[in-house]
Amino acid sequence: MPTELHRPARAVAPADETFAPQRTGREALPDPQPLLINLTRNVLEILAGERDLEQIARWVTDDVYASLLTRVNIAARARAVKKTPIQRQSNHIARVLVSEPRDGAVEAVVIVHSRTRSRAVAIRLEGLDQRWRASAINVL
Repeated sequence: MPTELHRPARAVAPADETFAPQRTGREALPDPQPLLINLTRNVLEILAGERDLEQIARWVTDDVYASLLTRVNIAARARAVKKTPIQRQSNHIARVLVSEPRDGAVEAVVIVHSRTRSRAVAIRLEGLDQRWRASAINVL
């Protein structure tokens, strides 16, 4: 007759608390402005087809990544239909407006000028796991 092994019961924490990203306060985070500028440039290059989306994956949340992936696919299809090649853009960061609505969160608007148009990029950064991560990016 086989004997059953008795294993002691373990205290199990809910998975969402244990493995979810942990919020980080502002004092433990670096200055957000360099990340805002780099994310803005990178997102515009990604949408133009000059850069791969994977390059910013660690700096954005899963929702932002999925949203950008959809926009990248739409832009790529539009370029394919029109048969327009990928063109290198020359973007100039004109201004970065930053506000901190709460501890560990930054909301910013980055004004960007290129030869053909001016754009505003709205970004929300949140302190997660001791670093900034973009939880929202909107290119207007």
